[in-house]
Amino acid sequence: MDLLENPFHILSASPRDDRRRIMELADERSLLLDSSACMQARSDLTNPRKRLSAEVAWLPGIGPKRAEDVLSILESSTSDLIDVDKLTSIARANLLAAGLSRLPNYTSDDVAEWILEIAWAFDDIDPEDLRVIINEERVVSGFPEVIDLSNLESEIQERRRYYRQVIKSALDKLSAKELVEAVTVAVESATDDGEEHGPILIDDLVDSYEVEAQEFLEKEEENIRALVEKIQAAVDEEQPDSVLNPMVNKLIQVVKNWDTVAQPIQVSTKSRGLDHEASYRVAGLVRGLAIHMFNEHGKLDFSKQLTNMLQEVFAEVVEVAERTAEDADALDEIAEQRAQLIENAKNHAEEWRREITYEADVGVIFKDKLRISPEGIEWKGRHWALDSITRVRWGGTRHSVNGVPTGTTYHIFFGNDSDYASIELKKEVIYTNFIDRLWKTVGVRLLTEYLEGLQDGKKYRFGSAVLSDYGMELERKKLFSSNERVFCRWRELVIWNGAGVFCIGKKEDKKVVAAFSYQDEDNIHILEAAIRMFWKRGGDRLSNLLGE
Repeated sequence: MDLLENPFHILSASPRDDRRRIMELADERSLLLDSSACMQARSDLTNPRKRLSAEVAWLPGIGPKRAEDVLSILESSTSDLIDVDKLTSIARANLLAAGLSRLPNYTSDDVAEWILEIAWAFDDIDPEDLRVIINEERVVSGFPEVIDLSNLESEIQERRRYYRQVIKSALDKLSAKELVEAVTVAVESATDDGEEHGPILIDDLVDSYEVEAQEFLEKEEENIRALVEKIQAAVDEEQPDSVLNPMVNKLIQVVKNWDTVAQPIQVSTKSRGLDHEASYRVAGLVRGLAIHMFNEHGKLDFSKQLTNMLQEVFAEVVEVAERTAEDADALDEIAEQRAQLIENAKNHAEEWRREITYEADVGVIFKDKLRISPEGIEWKGRHWALDSITRVRWGGTRHSVNGVPTGTTYHIFFGNDSDYASIELKKEVIYTNFIDRLWKTVGVRLLTEYLEGLQDGKKYRFGSAVLSDYGMELERKKLFSSNERVFCRWRELVIWNGAGVFCIGKKEDKKVVAAFSYQDEDNIHILEAAIRMFWKRGGDRLSNLLGE
């Protein structure tokens, strides 16, 4: 039900008009409008159940004069509705939906802005508050109050369906490119690029969009698969780079086209804590080709080209982005070290093996084998490749009874993006030996990857703090309002250790501080090592530690 088709508008009635006044208005308007429409409007407004639909679809909580003013804007200056304020949430949503359906000459950015405003307004609707507003008006008009909240909730859901229809109609008037742009902007803005769960109408929008885009995405995925197979066959046939180059460029362009359409779906699934399976499939196809080209044929440049593209287009798919980042770092490292590895591979490998290989039995009665070596980590029957590990943490907890020390329990955690292993130890000698090797094999690699990422302009989140090359973004704690984000350069910061935590704060402001648990948060030892090494060396960028 559109505002201008609402029974209240047809009869020029107010929710505060009683039954007698409504009948008078129906008779008066019948002289000017279609009499059957006026009689139907009268019936809708005098029947308490039908009336509820009209009330929810109208401007609840808005006085007659104010309602007249905003309807005048709707009919004469639709674009200005976006700036109308001091309305109830349901009234604003209804007004904006009516405006979007009449908005003239709009762009994709305009549609995105209106979608966002409608979605936020709908998310702010509280059924109980709305019932209070409607009942206040019914008391004045003499109609029975709304008792059953479920009836009101049903009408709110009808509004939700109506808003979806209005949004879809507006999007359908755009070109295909503009439609994708509008949905992408709306989803990214509503979810903070996938970091927060957006309004329910945004979820509805993406679900509908995904259905519409499915045919295109599936077709392009098959094209990508065919191109990957064609390139792999060509490289296996040892075709020259002059043949491979245009094929790889075409694959990159097709993947980018696919990702442009899939972008709002990727961002939405990230915000909802879900996986976008199609992105995993497409990324897996291209990543498999990149690995094959390098591992089997030494095509380092092509592998880096494909990997860099994956990092760019799948930045919203966290696991894919992190995995390809590791691939990119690994390719760079391999390229730099290849000459040295060829020159002295055997001696280096044996020395490294002896240095990092360690094993011990853990347990008193039932023992588990703990082993670390160049092949990886073995613990409780599971094997972990060293380069698959992306997160580590460790620490000890001292115990006492009545002030008398009774021993220390040591914990070690390591894992990848989707799983982790935990080790509990009583013997310090096992703990120190294993941690020493874990740091050399995994910690140093992760430290280097962080520094290289920072050098390239990346940022990393640790709890509520965000690490960048020039400093850290921390939170200033506030008692009666939301915490404030504060960026501090390295020279403004100070670090210290607490009980089981690493702390960093602003020198001149004790409220700007963050504490990270060594045992509960990933890679805190690596963060601390990087900062302490940096301050010993000096400079303005953490990536200066790379020596470049």
